[in-house]
Amino acid sequence: MFKRVLDYCKESYEELVNKVTWPSRSELAGSAVVVLYASLLIALVVFAMDSVFETVMEFIYPN
Repeated sequence: MFKRVLDYCKESYEELVNKVTWPSRSELAGSAVVVLYASLLIALVVFAMDSVFETVMEFIYPN
């Protein structure tokens, strides 16, 4: 069993070193910017939905 685990680790290392194509620094930065903008957009949408829901609930259930 130890040999199978060792073989798996060796094959995984070989695949990561020789077969995986890693993004360049500029591609990685571009992807990070896309994720940042998407996260901000989703946060704004959730904030807007929460604000509308709060307003509707205050209208229905006044203090």
